[in-house]
Parts: sequence; structure tokens; C-alpha cells
Amino acid sequence: MKTFLYLSSNIKGALFVVTGAFLLILMASLVKVLGQRLPAFEVLFVRFLSGLVVLLPLILRAGLRKTLCTTKHSLHFARGGLGFMGNLCFFFSIIHIPLGDAVTIQFARPLFVILFAALILKEVVGSNRKVVTLLGFCGILMITQPFNAGFNPWMIVAVAGTFFGTGVVMTVKLLTRTEQTVTIMFYFALYTTICALIPGLAGYALKDDLALPSSFIWIMPTWTELILLVLTGSLGIAGQAMFTHGIGLGETSFVVPFDYMRIVYAFIIGIIWFSEIPGFWSYAGALVIFGSSFYLLRTESKKY
Repeated sequence: MKTFLYLSSNIKGALFVVTGAFLLILMASLVKVLGQRLPAFEVLFVRFLSGLVVLLPLILRAGLRKTLCTTKHSLHFARGGLGFMGNLCFFFSIIHIPLGDAVTIQFARPLFVILFAALILKEVVGSNRKVVTLLGFCGILMITQPFNAGFNPWMIVAVAGTFFGTGVVMTVKLLTRTEQTVTIMFYFALYTTICALIPGLAGYALKDDLALPSSFIWIMPTWTELILLVLTGSLGIAGQAMFTHGIGLGETSFVVPFDYMRIVYAFIIGIIWFSEIPGFWSYAGALVIFGSSFYLLRTESKKY
């Protein structure tokens, strides 16, 4: 413990991010297991709700007034809405496609940042970054293989999750400038739970409608599934806390790349737990996305 205290802020941040990455992949693995019987929106709702409950003791310890105090309500709400959509897409994708592919596609976020900057913000993007971004999107095509006869439509949902995830990362960095970690965690858990409650209530109201597919109706979880759902929420909030605290501690350009350990964890767990043996294009696409995203992160940091 004393050794940890003497480490630099960058190393501390990296350790928090690496640990958080592992917890988040464990959470994703449980979602994949639960999603074989329960609908994704139900898993998502219980994950957020249980995460909020697990967070309450930490909130009380930090002080309720201190936790709730913020002037960034709109930014917290935006992060909650983006987080809900991103997690919903991610949950659907990890249930229906290999874990390694779903997680790898998530890490194409820097590519979307460049795309938004050029198309929406009208920023000037250098030739090198244009080429690298194009290569990165080629990496997505390698994994999704949209022109292949065996194309899985859920790959599109995974890409949509990356789109929303880009917004989440940007809002987190803005919030860490002024907000405490516990405040960011609380409002994220609160707003995502509220967003997830809507399809949850609709699914419960339609649970007796036999004409609807199971993915749209509430299915009562068993006691074992309920325990796993709570564990999923606990892992999610713990992993998110580690990540949020980590990027707040260290420099973004140094700390954020360590989050790419999630890809490694996902491939390993996918092989061991789910017997998902990645093909050549999965490995190739992962390598291209990692390389291009890492390059963009490093070049972006040099601008400041």
C-alpha cells in the first residue's frame, strides 16, 4: 500500500484503468450469459438499478449534500442518455456476436471523434490523420464483414454502441475537470436507471402478451439469475468507478490507452468461457483498430 502511494499520478491512473477494464469485461461476460434467456433491456435495467443501490453506501459516506452538489446537470443528463443507449447497443451486441468482436468495435471511438470533428465541427484534419482514420474504419469492416454472405446484422448495433460511447468518453473528461468521482458515478447511475426504467415498465406490462417475441417482454429471473444480475450491476459500477477515477488521476494521453486491455481480456475470456475462437479477420481488424486509435490518441494529445 505504501509503495502505491509513492507512484506517479500516471501510473496510479493506469493501474485503476487496467483493473476497471477487467471488471467491465467480467460484467460483459455475465451479460452474455444472462442474455441467453433474459431480454437485454431487463438485464440493463437491473444492472443500472443494482449499481445505484450498491453506490448508496459510498454516497452516504461521502456526504449526500456534497455528492448531489453540481452545476453540470445538463452534462450529467447527456452522459446518462448517451450511456443508456451505448450500453443497450453493447448488451445486444455481446449477446448476439462474439465477445471479442463486440468489445473491439467499441474501441473505434477515436475514429468517430475525428469523423465528427471533420463533418460536424468543420475542423481541419491533417492528411496523416485522415489516412489513419480511414484505415481504422477498414478495421471495422474487417470484423463486421458487411459484404459477406454470412453478415450478422447485430454488428451494426455494435457500431452504433461505439457512436454513443464516443459521447460518453467526451462528457466524462469534461466532468472530471470540476466534479468528484462519486458525483459523476451517482448521476450516471441515476439517469441511466431512469432511462432503462421506461422499456422495463413497458416489457413488464406486456409480459403476458404471447404474440410478442421474448426479447420484448419481461421474463421473471430465477434466484440464481437475480444474484448474477446484482453482481453484474456491482461489477459495472466498480469498473466504471475505476475507469473514471483513473482518467481523472493521470494524463489522458498516457492513461486512456491502458483501457485497450479490455480487448485482450475479451478475447481471452471469449475463448476460455464461451469457446469463441476468433477468425483471422477478427484478429486483423482488432490490430488495425488498436493501431489507428492509439495513433490518433497520441497525436491528439500533442496538440495540447
